[in-house]
Amino acid sequence: MKLLEVSRLKVNYGGIRAVKEVDLELAEGEFACLIGANGAGKTTTLKAICGVLPAAGGTVRYAGESIGGTPAFALVRKGLVMVPEGRGIFPQLTVEENLRMGAYARADAGVAGDLERMYALFPRLRERRGQTGGTLSGGEQQMLAIGRALMGRPRLLLLDEPSMGLAPIMVEKVFEAVRSASRAGVTILLVEQNARLALSLAARGYVMESGAITISGDTASLAADPRVRAAYLGEGE
Repeated sequence: MKLLEVSRLKVNYGGIRAVKEVDLELAEGEFACLIGANGAGKTTTLKAICGVLPAAGGTVRYAGESIGGTPAFALVRKGLVMVPEGRGIFPQLTVEENLRMGAYARADAGVAGDLERMYALFPRLRERRGQTGGTLSGGEQQMLAIGRALMGRPRLLLLDEPSMGLAPIMVEKVFEAVRSASRAGVTILLVEQNARLALSLAARGYVMESGAITISGDTASLAADPRVRAAYLGEGE
């Protein structure tokens, strides 16, 4: 089943057409990545999918339903959750309060159990559960942002540059959690500046240049493509 279907998506940023008729799709349970240079339109695409930015044209369908014009908070209730670049945690709230905010739209009895699962996934957060979010390191804040998103039990998780600014050891810890979410059946669309890392994690990928998708396919094929190797993997043709 196709969980996400984006067709001819166009998004304007100021007076600039930042996204130009983008087509992409994800099947239920799939892990896909979107790579490209800075300014290619990757973040803008994610923001349009999750309702943070309005589309100037095209359609976005989620679980078979057109979601154009649906506000972001309503999409969270439907299981479409984004972890933005820069983490976006609540700096004045404690770690535990931040995590519980991820479950604000839930009315089930599983929140306490999910909180314990987040602490098992990120032991560092358990150690700092009473600390305010703003006092955490960058890597810890990224763990908190992903943990908060997972507390909403997302069906589709959009991740924007989760490795940005992190030390290698923190990158590995963060992406182990992403792998765990994927193994649990969460559908993931990852935007990641580190193309080599993104292609090693995802099963399928899209390459974006100047607001348009220029190459797509399974990640093994993309990693072997001379154009991708030269432009994004630092290898000559």
